[in-house]
Amino acid sequence: MRHALIFAAGLGERMRPLTDHTPKPLLTVQGKPLIAWHLEKLAAIGVHYVVINTSHLAEQFPEALGDGSRWGLRIRYAYEGPTPLETGGGMLNALPLLGPEPFIVVSGDVWTDADFGALPKEPVGVAHLLLVDNQPHHPHGDFALDDRGFLRNEGAARLTYSGIGVYRREFLHGWQSLIEPDQDAHDKPPRFKIRPLLETAIAQSAVTGSHHHGTWTDVGTPERLASLNR
Repeated sequence: MRHALIFAAGLGERMRPLTDHTPKPLLTVQGKPLIAWHLEKLAAIGVHYVVINTSHLAEQFPEALGDGSRWGLRIRYAYEGPTPLETGGGMLNALPLLGPEPFIVVSGDVWTDADFGALPKEPVGVAHLLLVDNQPHHPHGDFALDDRGFLRNEGAARLTYSGIGVYRREFLHGWQSLIEPDQDAHDKPPRFKIRPLLETAIAQSAVTGSHHHGTWTDVGTPERLASLNR
């Protein structure tokens, strides 16, 4: 996989007042921007081309990260406008900048010691998700992982989607059905969440997963950021 997409367009509302003037992925963790940890890990496994979707304080990303050459990467920015397009709309908006091969997706507001190189280069189905243990703020998890490595929407031992995975372009087929009644499916670009597409694909046994047992933090509040820095 030579391409990756980093979601960085969120408003960071739970992180205020820190995000009033700084996008959440640019907040500092152990001396460098949160998103820089992802860029380093992607470069280390041979990714050459990274698309970063932006909205809130979008101009700060190229100012802070440039063209990616310091990591041996080429960075392109996919601006979503003043209102973020949610995860599904953001992926669809970035798709023209991504190649035909499966691509890595990383949420810009998580921190982890997971090895991105362990992700499959060619998912069995339309996607492969990295799952982690449930957190106190999300105790019921998202999906179950069966003994064959396929995700299930229901199950006793549910885990949390880490925001990291590998997707094929075909994953977005059928996105038009997710447009809200007050939206026009022909709007450029549309706004929709990725979760319904995931649930549909999982029901069709088209999504695999793996369980990361190491460190993972959803850097969603000032308290979690402070804890991570400690």
